[in-house]
Amino acid sequence: MLLLLFLPISAQASNATEARALFNNAWHMFTSPNGCSLSYSVNIIGIYKTAGTIWVKGKRQHYQEKRYCGWSDPKHFYKVDLKKRTVDFHNPNSTKRDKYLSKFTFSPNDYNYSWANDKEAGIVITMEGKDGVKSTIKHAKLVLDRRTHYPIAIKVRVAFFWTTVKISHFHPGISNDNIFVYPAARFKNFKFTNHWPD
Repeated sequence: MLLLLFLPISAQASNATEARALFNNAWHMFTSPNGCSLSYSVNIIGIYKTAGTIWVKGKRQHYQEKRYCGWSDPKHFYKVDLKKRTVDFHNPNSTKRDKYLSKFTFSPNDYNYSWANDKEAGIVITMEGKDGVKSTIKHAKLVLDRRTHYPIAIKVRVAFFWTTVKISHFHPGISNDNIFVYPAARFKNFKFTNHWPD
């Protein structure tokens, strides 16, 4: 009888442990020193809409979108506006480098984890923010492919609605580091603004 009383608690703890392990595996693929690349699309109705590809390796990043592209390392962040033909140079740790993304902060230890197998979506990891945490993202879901465990979507609750970042073409490992080098000569005729150290 006592075993039956503790069974639901044990099952819940097991689910949380498994969910965190699944998340950690996906997080490791994204933060691996070997790097990764992926394509993304997001549409927060009336607020923010974009799509592109990002390459990440350690603290180096490069992304390309229709209008914007950027290069970042521990000391430099270059954001290029292809439409306005401008280059903005920032401290990579500055909250002013991106007026939208800088509002969202995330730390893996700030959440309680659980997971479920959705027949249509895939493996869904639910992350609920703990009380008093610093992360501005309080509710999120990470969707993984059942076979590869690659991320295929991130769902984030913004105010009173959910928005989805769709992920495709996830590829672990980057062999050519030249992708992270800012090509200054390519934008030599663009207006350059130095915001450092902002």
